[in-house]
Amino acid sequence: MLNLCSNNTPMKKIIVLVLPVLAGIVLNAKDLKLSENNIPETVKALTLEEKAMLVVGFKVEKVSGAAGATCPIPRLGIPSITLADGPAGLRINPTRDGDEQTYYCTGFPIGMMMASTWNRDVVGKVGQAMGNEVLEYGVDVLLAPGANIHRNSMCGRNFEYYSEDPLLAGRTAAAFISGVQSQGVGTCIKHFALNNQETNRLICNSIVSDRAMSEIYLRVFEIAVKESQPWTVMTSYNCINGIQAAENKWLISDKLRGDWGFEGCVMTDWGGGYRAEKIISSGNDMIQPGGQYWCDEIVRAVRDGRLDEKDLDACVGRVLELIVKTPTFKGYKYSDKPDLASHALVGREAAEEGTVLLKRTALPYAEGTGVALFGVGSYDFVAGGTGSGDVHRPYIIDLRDALSQGGFKLDGAVDEYYSEFMKLEAVRCRNIDTEAGLNLWFLEKERPLEALNRELVENAAKRAQTAVITLTRVSGESKDRLAATSFYLSSGEMDLIDCVAEAFHSEGKTVTVLLNVCGAVETASWKDKVDDILICYLPGQDGSRAVADILCGRVNPSGRLPLTLPIRWEDEPSSRNFPQILADKAANYSFYRNFYDGVVRNDVKNIDYTLYEEDIFVGYRYHSSVGQEVSYPFGYGLSYTDFEWSEPATRKVAGGWEVSVKVKNIGSREGKDVVEIYLAHPADEEYLPAEGRPALELKGYAKTGTLGCRETETVKIFIPEWICDAAQGGKLPKGYCFTALRSAGSHFSSKKICDSSNL
Repeated sequence: MLNLCSNNTPMKKIIVLVLPVLAGIVLNAKDLKLSENNIPETVKALTLEEKAMLVVGFKVEKVSGAAGATCPIPRLGIPSITLADGPAGLRINPTRDGDEQTYYCTGFPIGMMMASTWNRDVVGKVGQAMGNEVLEYGVDVLLAPGANIHRNSMCGRNFEYYSEDPLLAGRTAAAFISGVQSQGVGTCIKHFALNNQETNRLICNSIVSDRAMSEIYLRVFEIAVKESQPWTVMTSYNCINGIQAAENKWLISDKLRGDWGFEGCVMTDWGGGYRAEKIISSGNDMIQPGGQYWCDEIVRAVRDGRLDEKDLDACVGRVLELIVKTPTFKGYKYSDKPDLASHALVGREAAEEGTVLLKRTALPYAEGTGVALFGVGSYDFVAGGTGSGDVHRPYIIDLRDALSQGGFKLDGAVDEYYSEFMKLEAVRCRNIDTEAGLNLWFLEKERPLEALNRELVENAAKRAQTAVITLTRVSGESKDRLAATSFYLSSGEMDLIDCVAEAFHSEGKTVTVLLNVCGAVETASWKDKVDDILICYLPGQDGSRAVADILCGRVNPSGRLPLTLPIRWEDEPSSRNFPQILADKAANYSFYRNFYDGVVRNDVKNIDYTLYEEDIFVGYRYHSSVGQEVSYPFGYGLSYTDFEWSEPATRKVAGGWEVSVKVKNIGSREGKDVVEIYLAHPADEEYLPAEGRPALELKGYAKTGTLGCRETETVKIFIPEWICDAAQGGKLPKGYCFTALRSAGSHFSSKKICDSSNL
């Protein structure tokens, strides 16, 4: 501070000497405009209040329906940038008051289906298409991807996440991020970290070991950050071992930035974080959606000494580094007219690649086959989940229409019956939603009940050549799925399968079940009753067309499961430590304990706190280690052709290992295969949950190109040392080996590639 008072110097003289200096400072600040080369100078030129405004979101609606924005500081040339959801496509308002133009966005397949492709090139193409829509609609950062681990299949948000495995999830996320950011816009990987349940998500305390965090729950983010450098990261709502994620300096500054080298900006989830000084000092740069309260809190925290202004300056600097990269800052003239037609084709290709053939007896059908189409899902197909992971799509093609357009002949009597039934169900569903107050945009609406007319089924079995039954499940943020009603089939669904299978099999005809679902469902009790099973998840606006092409063989399915389908939900290792609230939807939503006074509550298990007692043994890591039988294993999927593997080899290379396998198509159709490389521990090693290694851990994978009959491809897969947690000093312990697994029947066959003695 300049001292303008002196006992020895006249005041007038001092003022004359100092004013030119002050005038120069003011003049420079007035002329200063933000650029990528003067960020430190810009930070110094900001007032404390302006700094607070920059790290707090404000509603500056350049794009109608966007989730948030940053605050502009016009005097320094700092614009507001726009942030918008979400993982399956850009989420903005499709129509605007006084504007005849529409602003629909492509509804791409959900994240779970992206991982099911096991194809980073396809995921990258989806990212590019989605990024182009972000760019052309004037948005700067897409709040995606969601990358949390499927700890339990009943997490309501699993549909927008990728997998139970951190390598598959991390590599899929990295491919998506690179694709989106190739268009000059940013991504925001979320929710960092351990957002594995929606029940009481704002304050639930995830209690987890350092090992499980490192190897499973943080590994997915580590891979994505190291391989793709997303522009931003979003912290989660929940607490982690007693510290709220947005206020967790170890998580944000030490791990994310220190250990992994993250270079971007960190923001809270919308309404996440509770204490401004803790959020900023942790290195969480931006509070969303913000508002004046948070600005005032930050200013007070600096002035009363609770927040060091240097920490605030660091956050401001990172926000400015984000801003200067954006299309808005660079003055991009967006068109509001992306090429939705070409992007729809990209989404359709991803749906084709991600659909998994679980059982095959009769497929594919010949074009022109007569089909009796059963199940309310066939006439009310589900394209995506609800909440911020949903998209305002221009259309959704029902399976009924896709099959008709794809050359199948639908049974008229069945079609007419369901058409009338669905009209009645639409009225019933609307009434229930209205009475229950379920008009919140993030909650799924009431679904139609299953229909069954036995006489109709029996008559259809005499006319149609085959039957297709569609079963649906949908979920979204804010609540978790209930195993009793969402994993297990209802009595109506079981009756439908039994009736259709009995009637059509008695006529010597086949039955296919299509799973149009948001996650795992029970299959073990009924899979032997039907001939073919496809799982297409929630495949986007054109997903039913992809299904139609697979049913008739125009497309050969090549998807693989990114999750385990257990025999019972109770077989999942986390089932005893996961919330299952037996209440209706409205009550389930109101169950949140929306308060925080600085005290982490440990009153109610799985609500106030959740124990990750299964540690690293998540999904297939558990099932394979204890010999737990499953209905369909992680990584499983069939094809319409056959492949032969040969010449397996492994060699040590810088930083890891290179595994190679020669893949040959020995079948009668062209198709793609997936090579999955697992690290396997010695068969005689005892399973020790507290300290042992899982029997199998995915360490590398690759999908072949399209192979014609008798065509071969040598697949080469690099496995970094740093993702092999069993490795010590770049070597594997004695008895460990890399094993290639492939689908065979309803389980895997394996081929040993090498063991540690070769390395």
